[in-house]
Amino acid sequence: MQIDAIDVFRLALPLHKPQKMAGREVDSLETVLLRMRSGDAAGWAEAGVGNAPAAAGEWAGGVFACLKDWLVPAVVGTAIDSGDELAERLAPFRGNRFAKAALDMAWWDLRARMREIPLHELLGGERLAIEVGPTLDQMESIETFLEQVGRVLDDGFARVKLMMRPGWDVQMIDFVRKEFPVAALHVDVEGDMGLQHMDSLCRLDDFGLEMVEQPLPPDDLVGSAMVQDALRTPVCLDEGVTTPEQADQALDLKSCRFMNVHPGRVGGLTAAVAIGDACKRHDVRCFAGAMPQGSLGARFELALAAKANFDYPADYYPAAERLAEDVVEPLRPRRESPESSMQIALWSEPGIGVEPDAKLLERFCIEKASL
Repeated sequence: MQIDAIDVFRLALPLHKPQKMAGREVDSLETVLLRMRSGDAAGWAEAGVGNAPAAAGEWAGGVFACLKDWLVPAVVGTAIDSGDELAERLAPFRGNRFAKAALDMAWWDLRARMREIPLHELLGGERLAIEVGPTLDQMESIETFLEQVGRVLDDGFARVKLMMRPGWDVQMIDFVRKEFPVAALHVDVEGDMGLQHMDSLCRLDDFGLEMVEQPLPPDDLVGSAMVQDALRTPVCLDEGVTTPEQADQALDLKSCRFMNVHPGRVGGLTAAVAIGDACKRHDVRCFAGAMPQGSLGARFELALAAKANFDYPADYYPAAERLAEDVVEPLRPRRESPESSMQIALWSEPGIGVEPDAKLLERFCIEKASL
């Protein structure tokens, strides 16, 4: 497939209300959109990595510069016939996985559009609707937090992720579990604990959790294996797996029984599918992760979540609740009946099934490059 041209857009999408990000208050969410063209066809992607080099180490401004100055010139004007071939072309450039993921995901979207099939079908997805679950972070009081947990469970979400923070940890989980004894809950530590916290980690076995996500720092796969060996609660790796090679190492070490796979974090759909396939061979379950981003990027995670091994409800970032305006209409979760869970129905149109509104794209664009 000949890559004729690539356009890169750095956007600032307005937020409903200012948010703290890496110690600063911001009133917009920065993200990067990429359009890859071959003949009359075009594929889109989003690198939803945020304004600051915080959670992922990359940020929108850096992703834009990396794509414009290095990655896009290495790809545009060449023929790319597979995701693996694209990865080989980008291999000389270290790291920058979100920037690489933008190219990879746009290539997959372009390929699906040229074949006139939805992206989730091209990936081998087996579901037409995806169960999702929200993430709840620390609030001003435990009473307010319990009210919010009850609200999302009443709405019909299949599970709830609880963020653990210093001083907002085992006692918080105890309150939640006593209030909601049969709810599907899991906790996310974001790598903020260590083996010195093993007593606290072992206490998690008392709460019937679905998993504990990334309890140790990302680079400690051996430590994660020790934690998993000590706990009945499944360990889930997220930031700890950013390449298929790391996934293979974690699986060999038995470092986890779940993996949260985010296409941007691992360098694109090609790597995400490889990680999911490796997990399937080792009987390790997967679910699709999400980060703060626009509604275009969310479609890639949902397409990945349609695969058979991604059988735990996907992360849900409510873009419509956070963003005052977006360049595409969001896909909203719905509940078919009081007995069913909240699900997002997938689309039947080719590729990711949507293109950005040209006028909104121009309005929110703060930087653009075309090669």
